[in-house]
Amino acid sequence: MAKDWLSCIGNTPLVQLSRLFANDRGITVHAKLEMLNPNGSAKDRPAVRIISAALEQGLIGPGSVIVESSSGNMAISLAAICSRLGMRFISVVDPKTAPQNIRIMRAYGADVELVEQPDPETGEFLPARLNRVKQLVQSIPNSFWPNQYANENNYLSHKDGTMREIIAELGQVDYVIGGVSTCGTMLGCATFVKEQQLDTTIVAVDAVGSVILGGTKGKRFFPGLGAGIVPPFNQSKFTDNTIQVKEADMVTGCRMLVQHEAILAGPSSGAVVYALKEALFHEIPDNSVCVVILHDRGERYMDTVYNDEWVAQHLNAGSL
Repeated sequence: MAKDWLSCIGNTPLVQLSRLFANDRGITVHAKLEMLNPNGSAKDRPAVRIISAALEQGLIGPGSVIVESSSGNMAISLAAICSRLGMRFISVVDPKTAPQNIRIMRAYGADVELVEQPDPETGEFLPARLNRVKQLVQSIPNSFWPNQYANENNYLSHKDGTMREIIAELGQVDYVIGGVSTCGTMLGCATFVKEQQLDTTIVAVDAVGSVILGGTKGKRFFPGLGAGIVPPFNQSKFTDNTIQVKEADMVTGCRMLVQHEAILAGPSSGAVVYALKEALFHEIPDNSVCVVILHDRGERYMDTVYNDEWVAQHLNAGSL
């Protein structure tokens, strides 16, 4: 029996996607179900590691106020963890944050600070959100900024957790494909691969309209994948291959995943699935072992990804 649900974070299931990626080339595709972390996403891993490290270092304690910028999943994880540990949590969000995510945060007792105007210099919300976080930390006693964008415990949680678990279960893995936002997940996987001298190709998937992987900045609807600025974790260019996916194709990937495998996932997972199936699969050598990281649950996107009217109106993709 677990001491509490915090100890249940990680060790997520790894399942084979045998229907969606059926083939006669001996290629197997496995999905790391990060959506089955207690709070529904891969962000549980860095959230609990960052908070645990801060507690151990004496940077925070009972009664501390945690302030973070998040598009949703990290905020939900921090809201739940802070509630369990008796700390106040303030999430700084922008208008693209899904209303459902805000409702979940507030259910855990979080305070939500909405930044309504983007940064005037870049036109992006992220710098504006970060500026607001810094203002709040300066003005609130006993407050702490986890800084998921630069805190090494973000990527270390995936190095010591996600990738280590994948290798422990599968042994040799030829390809690991996942989405990027802070880049913590894929940097962690890449760091493990490098340190263990594994022959594994790391493929990062980004959104069209994001600049993380060198793309041109453009309008994006979905939070949690991509960014308008390059995060600190991507300064080292750790990936072996990069693929950008349109948001309409993310929806297609999500629909394929639920149709063939009965797995309801969010748009970043849809992007990863689409990237592998439509852009990368024909290049993969026979008998390769592949892992896709499914970052979060799909229930939080019923008003967008799984809503035909919304998709037709915003992505010009019609009914899928």
